[in-house]
Amino acid sequence: MMNRMMESLVPESGEGGITLATSLVQRLRRAILSGELRPGAKLRLEALREQLNLSISRSPLREALSRLGAEGLVLIEDKRGYRVMPVSEKNLREIARLRIHFEGLALREAIAEGGRRWEAGIIAAQYELDSIKRTDGMTLEQQEVWEEAHRQFHLKLLEACDMPLLLNYCRTLHDLNDRYRRLYLQKNPFDRDTRSEHAAIVEATLERNADLACALLAQHTQRTTDNIRTMLARAREEELNVQPD
Repeated sequence: MMNRMMESLVPESGEGGITLATSLVQRLRRAILSGELRPGAKLRLEALREQLNLSISRSPLREALSRLGAEGLVLIEDKRGYRVMPVSEKNLREIARLRIHFEGLALREAIAEGGRRWEAGIIAAQYELDSIKRTDGMTLEQQEVWEEAHRQFHLKLLEACDMPLLLNYCRTLHDLNDRYRRLYLQKNPFDRDTRSEHAAIVEATLERNADLACALLAQHTQRTTDNIRTMLARAREEELNVQPD
């Protein structure tokens, strides 16, 4: 799996003005969110250069890892290098609280400001997401298609708020929260009718019922967070049970 991830990290030619560092950021971000780069994993520059088969200096890799550090996906350890950000219940709680608060603010503003084009975009994003059938036996590639559609659906709800700084923060919080959710889904079957939850959020949003839409979105995020907290507690118990006497 690591080799497949590293093959996907070969940088693009720079079409559209994408820099090498930006290309590396995008691919490393996907690898971290998908769990291919596991929480706490050491990120060694020389190993990455060899696995990427790149004849470049360390600078683009350092820049990419530093940018992911600013997003909260990479832990930058003074004099010790880089590591994928570990997971913890405390970190999850903080992310979820911030996400609920700021996504609620963005959705409320979007409902107040959004027009017909925004409404059509939400409907299209919901249709695209619902058209992808989720099963426990999905391949990594199939899961990635659903994940991208899911991300775009949630961001489409907020985009009409016309507050770039807020939207950027919401994207970061969504990605941080999604890393936990995706780690959870790797070991657990789907346990909720998320399609119905999404539909209820969309209905309240299009009816311009901001209080209901924000409440439903918060409940949607909190349910996932509660499930992940259960998973984290179970993982801690398993670790304690295998500790030597």
